[in-house]
Formats: sequence, C-alpha cells, structure tokens
Amino acid sequence: MTELLKSLPQHIEVVYEEQPRVETLVELFRWRGYQHPKRLALSFLLEGSETEVTHSYGELDLRARAIAARLQAHGMQDKPVLMLFPAGLDFVAGFLGCLYGGAVAIPAYPPHPARLARDLPRIRAIARDALPVAVLTVSSLLEKREELCRQAPELGTLPWLAADKISVNGAEDWLEREIDPDSLAFLQYTSGSTASPRGVMVTHGNLLHNSSLIHDYFETGEDCRGVFWLPAYHDMGLVGGILQVLFCGTSALLMSPLAFLQRPMRWLQAISRTGANISGGPNFAYDLCARKATPEQIASLDLSCWELAFNGAEPVRADTLERFAKVFEPCGFRWEAFYPCYGLAEGTLIVSGGKRSEPPVIRRFDEEALKCDHAIEVAPDHPSARTLVGCGEPHPDQEVVIVDPDTSESLPEGRIGEIWVAGPSVAAGYWRKPEESAKTFQASLREAGSGRHLRTGDLGFLKDGELFVTGRLKDLIVLEGRNHYPQDIERTVERAHPTLRDDCSAVFLAEIEGRERLVVVAEVEPRFTKPRIGDNGNGQVSKGWDEAEVVRIIRRVVSEMHDLQVHSVVLIKPGRIPKTSSGKIQRHACRAAFLEGKLERI
Repeated sequence: MTELLKSLPQHIEVVYEEQPRVETLVELFRWRGYQHPKRLALSFLLEGSETEVTHSYGELDLRARAIAARLQAHGMQDKPVLMLFPAGLDFVAGFLGCLYGGAVAIPAYPPHPARLARDLPRIRAIARDALPVAVLTVSSLLEKREELCRQAPELGTLPWLAADKISVNGAEDWLEREIDPDSLAFLQYTSGSTASPRGVMVTHGNLLHNSSLIHDYFETGEDCRGVFWLPAYHDMGLVGGILQVLFCGTSALLMSPLAFLQRPMRWLQAISRTGANISGGPNFAYDLCARKATPEQIASLDLSCWELAFNGAEPVRADTLERFAKVFEPCGFRWEAFYPCYGLAEGTLIVSGGKRSEPPVIRRFDEEALKCDHAIEVAPDHPSARTLVGCGEPHPDQEVVIVDPDTSESLPEGRIGEIWVAGPSVAAGYWRKPEESAKTFQASLREAGSGRHLRTGDLGFLKDGELFVTGRLKDLIVLEGRNHYPQDIERTVERAHPTLRDDCSAVFLAEIEGRERLVVVAEVEPRFTKPRIGDNGNGQVSKGWDEAEVVRIIRRVVSEMHDLQVHSVVLIKPGRIPKTSSGKIQRHACRAAFLEGKLERI
C-alpha cells in the first residue's frame, strides 16, 4: 500500500493544484486523496482493545478506485448493490467504491449469527424492495453465504463480492464516469419505526448540500477530530459521521455500535484519550452513560476537549441533558457543549441546528395547551409546565414550515402541526414507490398552490425561530379531543417502578370491545426476571416483586400525570420490545403483536 501511495499522482488523470469547484463528493474525495494522500482520515477501534487500524485519504481513494473498477467490470453502474459489512473501515472503502463506480449503494445492517431471526427479516425486506444486482461484503461474511442464503433466498441468486479481497492494483483500471448532482448516490433505508423500511433516494447533490449545511452548523475546520460509534447503515452515522469527516478533510476514530452498547463508557473513554472535540448520538446514549458511569471511570476521564456534543435521531430530553452534565462536569464536560438538532433520512440528514458554543434552548410550555396544538410559554414553576428542548433554527438555504396536516395550510408561530421542509437537501423520493413519493416529497401548501415540500411526519412548532419537535404524527394518541405524545407517557411508565427498563416501553391505542383503548407494554429489568431462592409462603418460588402491584402503580401514575385510563398493561421479557435497527421503538409492530397475542409476557 505504501509503495502504491508513493506513485499515487500517476493514477490521477487530472492534477488539482487548488481545491476545485466540485459538484459531487467523488470529485471532492478524489482531490483530498491527491492533495493529502498521507493525512489520517479514519481510524477504527478494534473490539476488546485499544488497537486501531487506520486509513489515510490516499489509501481510501486507492481502495475506492479498486473496488469501483471491479464493480464497473461487472457492469454495475447505475444499479443497486446491497452492502453487508460489519463495522469497520472496509465498509467505508466499499461505500466510496460504489460512489466512484456509479453503483447505487444500499447500506444494510449485517446479520449477526446470534440474531438471525431478528436481523434477516429486515434484510429480506430491503432485498425484495430494492432488487439489488449484487451483494458487496467482506470475506468473513462471504464464508457464511450458503447459510444466509438458505434463510434469505432473495440473496441466493446474486453474485457476492468481498471488498477486502480486491487488490488495490486494480485501481488503475477505474474509469472516471460522468456523475452530476442529480445522479443517484445511494438508498438510505428508513428505520421502519412507523412502516416497513423504504429506500430514500439520496443524490450526489443532496449529499454535497447537506454536508455543507452540517459544516456551517458545526463550524468545523481541518483541526477537528471526532469519535463516532453510530451505525454506518444509519443516516446519522454515515452522513453525519463518516462522510462529514471526509467532506471537511478532518479525522475521526470509529468504533462498533455493539462495543458501545456492551460498555457505554468506551465512547467517553475514546473521546478523552484522543482529545476529540466533536461527537454525539441519540438521546438514549447520553442517558445510558449517565446511568452506567462509576466514580472510578468518571475520575479517569478528561472531557474538557469535547466542544460539540450533538443529540438527535429521537426526542431530546432536558432531564437527560441535566443528568449527563451533572455526572460528567467533574471531568470537564461543559453544558454549552450540548448541541440538540433535528433531521431525517428523507432530508438526507440535518434540517435544523443551534449555534456552536451556545447552550441548548430549553423552555417550558403549558401542557394542557400543547394537547390542543398551542405552544404557550409558562414559568418553570407553573403547575402544568412541560419542558421542551429546542432543536435549533432552520438553515437559510432551506425552508421549514409548520403545516396543518389535514388542510395543508401553514400555521403561525406557536401552533403545533406537521413539519414540512423544502430545499436542495430533500431527497429525490422513495425507490420504486412513485405514488408514495409524490405524497411525501411533493406536498403543496394550500395557499401557495404549488411547490415541492417534504412531509416529515413529525409534529412540532416554531418559537422565536427555534424549532421544537413534539412527536410523530402516526404515533399521536388522540383521546377525548386531546393530543397525547406516547414518548411522554412511556417516560412516566418507566419511572413508575424500579423493575421497568428505560427506553423499553411502548404506549399505543388498540380497538378493544369496540372502543379505542390505551395499552402499555413495558420490559422488565433482567435482574427481576430470575426467580429468587426461597419461598413466598405459598410453596412457590418468589420473583422478589409483585407483578400485580407494578401494574397498579402504572395505572395510577398514568392517570395522575396524564389524566388517562390505561386499559391493558403487559409486562414482557427483556429485549422483546420491537425496535428498529437504530433503536427506535416500533409502536405499530408492538400493537400488532399485542392484538395477535404474540408478546412474550413475563
């Protein structure tokens, strides 16, 4: 590899003296590979150690061209290619190889041997929808091809290529092809939190524009260094992590999502050890670290380097921010580092964000007024005050409008409605779904009569230019003319009793006996599912807790806090609540399992 890097310029047809005016990320990455071939781009932390494997910008460019040449030799230009990669730098090279070669990459969560029953249905659904012409993977997964294809026959007829076995000598065979901003770059399959996964068609122009938005929001320079554990098949991990690093010409340390979930403090230890100043993740990640950290671990950290801690992909909770800041303030973490933001796959990624080095915007609103779609600010000690965290302001390059979802009329400031977005970052639509694409990506405001707005499916409001996101339109619970957000009720349930797990409950409506009834499904902490040695007085082994009492407490607190009557409470085993690959609760899937009697009850 080193010898090839020394001769890198002879492989480049166009020699760039200065950064060119680029129309695609491929042009930008090619320039970085030539201009700074030895500059560190990405490192990957091997699990169970502090050993890192690294790629420079020149090495990434070289591997990308070699993979692209192989894809071109197989005639895969403009065709969908399913990517099944474990976390690591092979994924990055493979993804860039698809971009360079003109193939349409489809990043997907690789099946884990211990979770085939859970992982394969999503992969099969993506394969049936995308109709890929090949599978790009690594040799370790290629060895399991026969077993996987038995359970996922959709993959059995496709050619499989191992990216890690493609020689970089093949880079000379790469043919630079015409790619314009409207060319399709990849399919970002949605998490499927409210529907089956859909392939969002992200163009080269979408990627370049959204990367520039993130650059403006984060104010990143070439001296920035990041740490990211976010899944590479998810928009925040891919666009906000990996591609943003390469866009800015900076460097970052990547780690496996599984490594983070197994030991959350690995994330903060990596930030401390590398002196990273940018990192982030969904709200649950901050909550998990704050709950799991030991005094010894906190004492070993130095988080004074962390200047921007972005928080997105799910509702940002003020209590989580406050808890995290309090726990990690002794090791240098600053409240001003928090950076709440909002985005979605259909918008490539970011839609709104705050100003770097300014504290998050936290305000209190009348909860009763929120239930009637009005955001009325109140004092912190108001009896019905509900705290909301702002997700920053929309970028001037894009339009964000709050719209009545029933009439398509724009709403004034302080009114809650559906968030609509228009601008160059809005993706081209859903793959092979023209009717659904038209409905979601080509919405028109009633007063305008035309236009191309993205209906996000999220509810929120604008206040003094700040965007506040209140929930998902499809998950909204409407009872007796009032709106209730399931995530608020779920939070109440999870705090009701120590046996209940955080971020592992679902609240929804189900038709029971001819009426819409409120149902609560909640996971029990693993330590409470094992019978205790002893006798409860009736000759039976005791669990150490009273299930009926927990149900009564849940009913009571939901009634007291939300003025709602819970019809059914189902306590289930740990790890059984339906979630997306990115960790979002699948309330619709949970509702279906409840109605079909398929929930694994305690």
